[in-house]
Amino acid sequence: MLLIIGGINWLLVGLFEYDLVAAIAGGSTAILAKIIYIVVGLCALYCLKFIPAFANRAE
Repeated sequence: MLLIIGGINWLLVGLFEYDLVAAIAGGSTAILAKIIYIVVGLCALYCLKFIPAFANRAE
C-alpha cells in the first residue's frame, strides 16, 4: 500500500509538480513528511527482494 502511495505521489510530482505528501504533512521539510518519505523508501527497498520471484514466475 505504501508503494502505491509513493508511486501516486511521484506521478503527481512529475505531471503537475504537486507533492501530495508535502501538502498533507505541512511541507516537504516537515518531520512528518520526512518520516513518510523514509518509510515509503524502506518499503521499496524491502520489495526489491521479491524481484527474483517475479522473474522466475514469468518464465
